[in-house]
Amino acid sequence: MADIVLGTGRWSAAGLADEVANRRAAVRHATEVLVRSASGLDEISVRQPSLLPGWSRSHVLTHLARNADACCNLLLWARTGIEHPMYASRDDRDQAIEEGASRSHQLLMEDLIASSDRFAVAARNMSDSDWTAEVSLSGGDVIPAVHVLRLRLLEVWVHLVDLDHDVDFTDIPTADAEMVLEDVVQFFGGRPDVPALTLEVDFGDHRRGWDLRGTTSRPAAVSGEPGPMLGWLLGRTGPGELRGDAPELPEWL
Repeated sequence: MADIVLGTGRWSAAGLADEVANRRAAVRHATEVLVRSASGLDEISVRQPSLLPGWSRSHVLTHLARNADACCNLLLWARTGIEHPMYASRDDRDQAIEEGASRSHQLLMEDLIASSDRFAVAARNMSDSDWTAEVSLSGGDVIPAVHVLRLRLLEVWVHLVDLDHDVDFTDIPTADAEMVLEDVVQFFGGRPDVPALTLEVDFGDHRRGWDLRGTTSRPAAVSGEPGPMLGWLLGRTGPGELRGDAPELPEWL
């Protein structure tokens, strides 16, 4: 899966501090759920396929660990002003995941926990001004460093579901699901291979809509709850729990 996050925002000093605090708390909670879920695997189950074609659960866990380190690189870039890309190259990233996936369940867990802790420490060491510094993602998109927290949150929740163990999209807290949906929709909205869509999502205490301006002239209207909508947009589940005539979507990857 590509490391992608989108999202915009302008904050006052107090607003930025609240945003950072809330997102750090969200990442911390998601990581706790991830570690608890992954701890329930064993040497046999960790070798079983994940929801990602060609990847076992051990591949997913290794990717999550390396992504934490990649996010640390971006925070270091923001803090020092010295360029630190997420990965040396796509080949290096893929090779590290492939090699790491062969490790024992215990070593996978130790790596996951240690890398997650490194990211938590890196985030804690950022000053307010550091969070507004711009950094570049692997695909070239430029974001303020505060959005690295959104990137990590998306990666943890989506790949936690990809473990196909004991968590699915309906288990994601509503506030987190709304943020992840916003980033997924913004990414899809900028792709020429995505059909025009009007989405409406029921978050319980409020509804929210998005328009994806695709290549077709008449947008399809699709509505539903956050979990099924996320699963469908990300290609992990079908549109069976959604309402409307859901079109076929291109791959998220």
